[in-house]
Amino acid sequence: MDARAIIAKLRRGEVPDEGDLTWFAMGLADGRVSDAQAGAFAMGVCLSGLGQGGRVALTRAMRDSGRVLHWQADRPVIDKHSTGGVGDCVSLLLAPALAACGACVPMISGRGLGHTGGTLDKMEAIPGVVTALQEDHFRAVVAEAGCAIVSASADIAPADKRLYAVRDVTATVESLDLITASILSKKLAAGVDRLVLDVKCGSGAFMKSPDEARALAQALVQTANAADCATTALVTNMDQPLAPALGNALEVAEVMRALEGQPGRLADLTIALGAELLALSDLASDRHQGAEHLRRVIASGEAAEAFGRMVYAMGGPVEFTENWARFLPEAPVIREIPAPQSGRVSAMDGEALGLAVVALGGGRQVESDVVNPAVGLSEVVSLGDHVDIGQPLARVHAARESAADAAVAAVQSAITLTGSVDQAPLVMERIT
Repeated sequence: MDARAIIAKLRRGEVPDEGDLTWFAMGLADGRVSDAQAGAFAMGVCLSGLGQGGRVALTRAMRDSGRVLHWQADRPVIDKHSTGGVGDCVSLLLAPALAACGACVPMISGRGLGHTGGTLDKMEAIPGVVTALQEDHFRAVVAEAGCAIVSASADIAPADKRLYAVRDVTATVESLDLITASILSKKLAAGVDRLVLDVKCGSGAFMKSPDEARALAQALVQTANAADCATTALVTNMDQPLAPALGNALEVAEVMRALEGQPGRLADLTIALGAELLALSDLASDRHQGAEHLRRVIASGEAAEAFGRMVYAMGGPVEFTENWARFLPEAPVIREIPAPQSGRVSAMDGEALGLAVVALGGGRQVESDVVNPAVGLSEVVSLGDHVDIGQPLARVHAARESAADAAVAAVQSAITLTGSVDQAPLVMERIT
C-alpha cells in the first residue's frame, strides 16, 4: 500500500477502503506522505467524495493517528464544538456551567480563523492564563474545576494538523468530508463520549445558507454517532453577532456579565446547547430539565465559581471572577460609531464586522500576527433596533486613532438601516 495507489483510486472515482484511509492518516502523521501527496488526496476527496462509510473511516483514522485521551471520571465526559461565528463566546460560559451541573468538560479549542474569533485567544485575554498545557496539568485543571479550555497538544490528531495546513493552501477547505473528519478527529481524540455541535448559519458564519449548514450538521452527527460518540447538532442563526461585543477581552466581559445573570442571545444559546448535552449524558431527564439545571447554576453563582477555579488553575488571577473588570485590558482609543441615518437595523454583515475587528488587531491576517486582546467592538446594536441619525451603532476600541477611523467606516457599511426586519429564530433546526 502506498500514497500513489490511494490517490489513484480517488482519481478513478473509487472510495478508498478503511485500510487505505488508515494507512494514509498514519502516513500524514509520520511523514511517509508528502505535502504534494496530501494535497492530491485532499483534491481527490473534494472532487469524488468519500460517502458516509469513508467519512467515518477517515475520522477514526485521523483520531487514532496520535494520542487518544481516556478519562477515569465518575461523571460524563462531554464537550461542545462551534463551526465559528462572530461574538460567539459560548464555550467560556458553557464549560463552567456544565461542570457545575456535574459534568467533566475537557474542551480542546482553537484560535481565530478568518473573520471568526478564537476561544483560546479569548481565554488568553485574561492576564496570566496559559492554554498550552501539558497533559498532567490539563488533567489537574479538569479535576480541580470540572472543566478546562486548552489547545491541542502536538500528539492530538497529528494527521489533521498536516492535512489542515495543506488544505488551506490548495483550495480544498470546502469539503464536507474533510471538514467533518477535521472537526471530529480532535474532539474524539480528547476522549469525550457526548458531544453537541453548534453549526452556524448566516452572514457571520462560514456556512451562509440553511441548506449548507444542515448538510454539515447531518454529516457531523451521523459520523460522530457512527464513531461511538452520542451527538446532537443545533443549526443556529449567525445573521448578527451572538454577543453584543466582538474582540477577545470584550467578549470575556460579556461572558462575565452572563455568569452574573445578564440575559441575552449568548445566555439563551448556551442554555440550549447545554440542555442537549445534559439530556444526552443522563444528567437531566430531558432538555427542559437540563435547561433548568443550567439556569440554576448560573443564578446561584456555581458556574462563575467553576470558571474562577479554571482561570486560576490555568495561571490567571485568583480573584478574577470578583474583579474581572479590573483585570481585563482596555484599548487607549474608545469611540462611538454614529449611525449615518435614522432607521431600523434590518441587516448586518457579520463577516465584515469580524474582519473589522481583525483589522483592528483583534485577529490574525497571517499566522505570525500577535493578537491585541483589548481591541474590538462593544455595545453593538441588534437586528430590529431603531436608531436615530448620530446615535451609536457600536463603540470601537482601538490601539490608534487611524485604526478607529477605519473601523467606524467599516461598521457603518456593514449595518443596514431600513424599515423592515426579517429575523430567523436563534435555533433554526435540531439534528439528531
